[in-house]
Amino acid sequence: MPAPAAPALAVTPQQRQVLETWTRSRVLPHRLVQRAQLVLLASEGVANETIARRLGVSRAKVACWRRRFEEAGVNGLEAARGRGRRATYGRAFVEEVVSTPLRPPPDGTTHWSSRTLAAQLGVSHATVHRIWHDMGLQPHLTRTFTYRRDPLLAEKVSEVVGRYMNPPENAIVLSVDEKSPIQALDRTQPLPMKPPQVERRPHDSKRYGTTTPFAALDVATGAVTGACYEQHRGAEVLAFLKLLVRTYPRQHLHLIVDNASSHQTPEVQEWLRKHRRLHLHFTPTSSSWLNQVETWFSILSRRVIRRGVFTSVKALIEAIERFLSSWNERCQPFVWVKSPSRFSPN
Repeated sequence: MPAPAAPALAVTPQQRQVLETWTRSRVLPHRLVQRAQLVLLASEGVANETIARRLGVSRAKVACWRRRFEEAGVNGLEAARGRGRRATYGRAFVEEVVSTPLRPPPDGTTHWSSRTLAAQLGVSHATVHRIWHDMGLQPHLTRTFTYRRDPLLAEKVSEVVGRYMNPPENAIVLSVDEKSPIQALDRTQPLPMKPPQVERRPHDSKRYGTTTPFAALDVATGAVTGACYEQHRGAEVLAFLKLLVRTYPRQHLHLIVDNASSHQTPEVQEWLRKHRRLHLHFTPTSSSWLNQVETWFSILSRRVIRRGVFTSVKALIEAIERFLSSWNERCQPFVWVKSPSRFSPN
């Protein structure tokens, strides 16, 4: 016959958070970890007999620690230490290991490591690492983020994503951008791949100048119209817009572009006023990743540029054009899956 369920032990959310941290700890004494497990099981209404069997203790011990927790909460689990080996490190030491890396080191470095803190405290770096792991501290890591400063963020996101998910009828939506200048690099002594060695190359290279690729991705088909220019100015933007007008001679064109100053020069603006079938939609500030053509540029970099060997700028441009041609022969559109509501600033 199964053991009858016991009344669930009342545990507050704050107490539960502390107890769950204890159960994951590798620096606290085993008895405290076991008591935390005991109380958490009791809070789920598990019978004392079942708890005793799971944890390998007596029913009397389960009843004792239930009573102590009811009387004194989490502190009651620490009050009576019982028999066994004393903890090597107390709570004060653990708090010091946790709080110290929250401040920069006094030697001018930017962050603590487990070894530098261990040397200061006179313990092993493994001890510091275990405590940091238990508390979720990672002083060696940092991440970047961007403030959403554009006051028209929601409107621009809705406009851009709306063109992706619901394109206008009888119109073409083009994702347009230009990649930063690409260097034509010739590796001095590349060694090709052969079993069992990977491709190898020396650290040095010869430089032959740069080119700036422009690309317009048709979001409906995945086809790309591209061109390479020596520079990235309003004149080159205007030349590329004229290429798009020749490529799509009759349809209205909705162009997704970023906020680069070259897109808004007086010459470009004057030309756009004379060509009413072109409509520009700007991505929010610091959000050019919303432009689908950035995905195509990423593929170009991985498959052509990063490991390419080019003896001249002309050779680099020819490689880009070959890739562009082969891409359009088998192109497929990218599937946009996030609705504008996913980008809400709230």
